[in-house]
Amino acid sequence: MLFGFLRTHVRPYRRATALLILLQVVQILGTLLLPTLGAALIDNGVVARDSGYVGRIGTVMIAVALVQVASAVGAVALAARTAMAMGRDIRSAVFHGVLGFSARELGRFGTPTLLTRTVNDVQQVQTLAQSGFGIAVAAPLMCLGSVVLALQQDVPLALILVLLVLSVSVSFGLLLARMGVLYERMQTHLDRLGKLLRERITGVRVVRSFVRDAYERERFVRTNDELLQVSQRVGRLIATMLPMVLLLMNGFMIVILWAGAHRIDGGTMRIGALSAFLSYLSLILMSVVMVAFVFLAVPRATVCAGRLHAVLATPAGVAPPLEPVRPDPADTGRIELRAAEFRYPGAEKPVLQEIDLTVDPGENVAILGSTGSGKTTLLNLVLRLADATAGSVRVSGVDVRELAPDTLSGTVGFVPQKPYLFSGTVATNLRFGKPDATDEELWQALRTAQAAEFVERLPGALDAPIAQGGTNVSGGQRQRLAIARTLLRRPAVYLFDDCFSALDYATDAALRTALAPETARATVLTVAQRVDTVRSADRVVVLDGGRIVGIGTHDELLRSHPTYREIAFSQLTEEEATHGPAARQ
Repeated sequence: MLFGFLRTHVRPYRRATALLILLQVVQILGTLLLPTLGAALIDNGVVARDSGYVGRIGTVMIAVALVQVASAVGAVALAARTAMAMGRDIRSAVFHGVLGFSARELGRFGTPTLLTRTVNDVQQVQTLAQSGFGIAVAAPLMCLGSVVLALQQDVPLALILVLLVLSVSVSFGLLLARMGVLYERMQTHLDRLGKLLRERITGVRVVRSFVRDAYERERFVRTNDELLQVSQRVGRLIATMLPMVLLLMNGFMIVILWAGAHRIDGGTMRIGALSAFLSYLSLILMSVVMVAFVFLAVPRATVCAGRLHAVLATPAGVAPPLEPVRPDPADTGRIELRAAEFRYPGAEKPVLQEIDLTVDPGENVAILGSTGSGKTTLLNLVLRLADATAGSVRVSGVDVRELAPDTLSGTVGFVPQKPYLFSGTVATNLRFGKPDATDEELWQALRTAQAAEFVERLPGALDAPIAQGGTNVSGGQRQRLAIARTLLRRPAVYLFDDCFSALDYATDAALRTALAPETARATVLTVAQRVDTVRSADRVVVLDGGRIVGIGTHDELLRSHPTYREIAFSQLTEEEATHGPAARQ
């Protein structure tokens, strides 16, 4: 998985990778050549007292060393640059993949794990790539070259090096197999920790209102301790690895020195050869340590690569059409649902079924129903946040699955039940849907949304700061800013998903009065919980159990539909339901 993943994402950098390999080969050849030149210098120059030979070989060694240093510097710089660019591309690919997910895919993964995968997992793979680019070629070539050149110096003694390499390889394999399982657990615990932290910060008001600080602290501590235990087990394995390698290397060093001294004493080996042999042993030690550091990151990076691949390999539930269809201008804004159904994978019952509904431009249709009746899901189908599993949903005469995303978003304006504001200012949030909007257009949208008064009181007005999620303004203010943001776009279709719930009756009434002329020619589909909100609608659609059980005006449904009457009388007195707000006077 890991190497396939890296190969896929390294492919755009084939030229840089080829140049990197070339630099590594030059560096390693220089490193391997120096001990052989040193042995010749000792045996044929120093021992023989030939100063001319010493000068010539010394000059060659200096030139080789300079080339080696230049190649090493170039290889390190190129490896870092390539790894950083690869990490950027993987993050971008994951981000764009997540943006294309429907609610179904987002629910499958969850926000905390997607954050961890986009940041932490990519970082782990990038770190491995940065070190691996340099070591993948250098370490094996250095180790193999050292063994080959050592064989040229003394075959019997070189067999000890072969035994050393085999011993270290087997030891590494056993340790790394165990570490892979532990790293997978570590990433899972990181996900859980991120989820708990996100929940604790987001739901801080609920936690404090129920005085559950101690309980949440205990949950966090328990998960944190589980992560600590797994991390400590990984740390113990890492602590075992390097001493084990050093123990093996020092043991073999003693054996080589003892055997080499006897061979020199017997006249079968020269002093320079033993010196070169010890240098090659040091190079093998260096390559083994380099590989050890890289392989320490391999198990964790393998787990991270698998998690990233799972995101990248997940097809978007709402993929854009290959050949988008342009809508007919004569039908702009018309909404049609024809036997539409939506069912979650594996669910016994559909959330929506047999939905037949047509809303024409200039018409204001409200959707009312109990919790879980499928009201928000119906709007999601129109906006194509999810695709209908049966039937069709058409906007401006075209199936939404055949519309280009920018065409659909330009036609349909959506205000969610829980509006989200981005960190920035009031102006940047309002211009999110229309970047070129003028200040006068912003104020006009704010006046219509009944938000101009409180924005004027903010320090800086349009330039007043907004925290992430809009946490520094009230729920009603967030809703009005979200409505103003949608009004700026002047879409042909307005979808209001119970976005007036945080407003008081006076503000609600004033907002609806101001909205009426702004949306007079548009198609308006409003999800609401309050009967007062749907009273003025041209038609009211009653949903129950995912089916349309009634359509009509407020008065018609109040007279003839038991479900609507039950909802109305649960909120209002019979007098208020029949005669409206005037009955409260």
